[in-house]
Amino acid sequence: MTSNHASPTDTAPSFDLEAARRRHGAKADLVLTMLTAGDPLADAVITELDLYGVQAQRVLDAGLRRGLAGLNEPPPTAVAALLKQLEAIPSRLDPLTLHRGDVVSQSVPPLWSGLCSIPAALAHTYASPALARRLARQGRPTAMALPRLVEAGRWARQAVRPGGLLRGAPGYVATVEVRLRHARTRATALKNWDNGARGVPIGQIDMARVWLGMTCVAFQALADVGIDITADEERRLYQYWSYVAHLLGLDERLYGDVVDHASGRRLQDLLDRATPAPDDNSRVLTEAMIDAQARAMAAVPGVALSEDQVRVLIHHVLRQTFGDGNADSLGIPAPAATDLMPLVSTLNRQARYWQTFSPASAQAARRQKLELPEPEPIATVLPLGIAHQRQAVVRRWSTPAA
Repeated sequence: MTSNHASPTDTAPSFDLEAARRRHGAKADLVLTMLTAGDPLADAVITELDLYGVQAQRVLDAGLRRGLAGLNEPPPTAVAALLKQLEAIPSRLDPLTLHRGDVVSQSVPPLWSGLCSIPAALAHTYASPALARRLARQGRPTAMALPRLVEAGRWARQAVRPGGLLRGAPGYVATVEVRLRHARTRATALKNWDNGARGVPIGQIDMARVWLGMTCVAFQALADVGIDITADEERRLYQYWSYVAHLLGLDERLYGDVVDHASGRRLQDLLDRATPAPDDNSRVLTEAMIDAQARAMAAVPGVALSEDQVRVLIHHVLRQTFGDGNADSLGIPAPAATDLMPLVSTLNRQARYWQTFSPASAQAARRQKLELPEPEPIATVLPLGIAHQRQAVVRRWSTPAA
């Protein structure tokens, strides 16, 4: 499920293939191929949207919500092919899993999702200089940081809810929207993909980084503040997110053997070897994201922390998650030494012990989180009109959005 796009300058970034082979075997050769691979189904849909306009957009929207069989008119060829692929649920996935949702992520308190999961996932995404360069060109990083945070958080919440990934559900639609935005950005970038860039913009490697950011990286950040999960929970997490990868258009050869954090870290290491070091765009986007999240989280009712305190906490989490060397390359400062983090981790581990003490207590904790209103940082920071305008832009696949 790949399509190859060679850039005008070269076909792959600097990649020590022999060293990668010694560590990762034949999968290193697969990653070398994936460096120039896009998403042929989504790419073809973008071409049809440009060709047929509103009619194709209307049919696609209806197909996502009602399914291919529920359409009242024949869809364009590429739209039909995409819908058919989306609706082909992998045989290894237990259908009940989709009805339950991502029960592991549901157990994470919203506060720690906002302070750990989303910042770590986005920082990991921004570490790709090619992707960061594209995002930086879409608008001022300081202005775009908060909308991107809100979009990422909303997508994650919709995707993990019970039934969220069932056909036509908000998480299902939102995940396909992410896929189509990637395809739109790829199509736009390839019109003038020079500037010494190599590979393909937001191709399979960058999409895999996004997926790992929401799983392996996000839960490493949570573990650093004492929110650990068991081996069984790891397996359930990756089984669920393998379906997210399917909806995102990831090549199954990349993620099919990722079943727990250990295999996730192996893939992460291999992708990092194939990705150039973060550049100034990576650092600017990361700084803007941290500042926006600190400002937003401090404004959420019930968060008894100042903006500076939240920022320091995020810096601590990200440096623990990525390590000092990688954190330095992303421009994440080292906060002054403090005893706060060990205390936070101890308290979170104690709370999680009692939360997961029995199946009943775990179910009660998930239910409580799902019933509580999720904080929407954008509503506390942006004027209401701007928030609605941003949501309208995100809904239009013909318009690039981060």
